[in-house]
Amino acid sequence: MSQTEGQQHPLSIYLWIWLLLFVLSAFSYMVDYYQLQGMLRWSLILLFMVLKAGFIIAIFMHMAWERLSLIFAILVPPLCLLVLVALMSAEADYTFLTRLKLFSD
Repeated sequence: MSQTEGQQHPLSIYLWIWLLLFVLSAFSYMVDYYQLQGMLRWSLILLFMVLKAGFIIAIFMHMAWERLSLIFAILVPPLCLLVLVALMSAEADYTFLTRLKLFSD
């Protein structure tokens, strides 16, 4: 008889993550409730969003238990795209400021 061995994760991990996601969502709603404005508001919203997405990917998509090569195959391309977007944004600012200076004279 052949037995297939699989990895079993305790149910408590999933319940703790559900609770943590609920708490992070409550914090996200509290940002609106306390009517925070400006950069603080958007940085908190983005922070909570990234934390929730990270926990969902790590635990519910089982990325925390995957091989490093699979993690790199999934995470490196979006990170490269973010670097390229940042470079294009800097180039766009330079071009915009150069055109403003040229046409304002």
